[in-house]
Amino acid sequence: MTALAPRPLFGRRRSRNPLVIALARHALLLAILVVILYPLLWMVGASFRPSNEAFGTLSVWPTHFTTENYTEGWSLGNLNFSRFFLNSLVITLLCVVGNVVACSMAAYAFARLSFPLKRTMFALMLGTMLLPYHVTLVPQYVLFNELAWINTILPLVVPKFLATDAFFIFLMVQFIRTLPQELDDAARLDGCGHVGIFRRVVLPLAIPALGTTALFTFINTWNDFLGPLLYLVRPETWTVAQGLNGFLDATGESAYGPLFAMATLSLAPIVGFFLAAQRLLIEGIATSGLK
Repeated sequence: MTALAPRPLFGRRRSRNPLVIALARHALLLAILVVILYPLLWMVGASFRPSNEAFGTLSVWPTHFTTENYTEGWSLGNLNFSRFFLNSLVITLLCVVGNVVACSMAAYAFARLSFPLKRTMFALMLGTMLLPYHVTLVPQYVLFNELAWINTILPLVVPKFLATDAFFIFLMVQFIRTLPQELDDAARLDGCGHVGIFRRVVLPLAIPALGTTALFTFINTWNDFLGPLLYLVRPETWTVAQGLNGFLDATGESAYGPLFAMATLSLAPIVGFFLAAQRLLIEGIATSGLK
């Protein structure tokens, strides 16, 4: 007796045509993309609608197009968003420089140097990644208050120059470990010490990891709200995140139109920086931790 071919459980067999499979896969990806991008597109559309019509429709395209939200939102009381953008830009760039410099130096020490308790210190450094930010919030505030740093950008910037972000240290340690040790030996034969090896060999080859660190630091610092809310009290020192919060009013008189307009503008630096560093981001993530 000849064995009968098994019948499909739900009618016809699934098509094995590569074209059909590709179309189905792309249709699924486009559907997911629409779901992900819809809130962003709706916010951009709402920024061009009058405030009283901000929540009147689910459509992305505004029915009554206006640019008054941008002109009205740019001026917030006696200040304008140019000040907030400048404050955020200064803080963010300083944090990027601090993280790139300090974390790369710490990563080189863990990846290439030999010193007592190296494994223990590296484990403790990784353990800080499991520590919630809110646990150290009060001790840090007390410390910065004793140093008279409150209402300055120092509490937001100085820790970045002390290699306090364990994630970026770990990222660059894994990247530096993939670099051949023979390059260090060759540089040492040419008379380079650890400083020369770090500056002439490791840093040029670690550009993808440095770009990844810079990108994530830029995004995290630009979007940070809790840190500036704690340490920056005077309105002239506010960042963009604090400026956006100024549109919200507990009495119900919130200006949602200008809020959406300024929120849309606040995304421009992040999108621009991401597009500029996209290649380095992909290379850094793809190569870190690989042997």
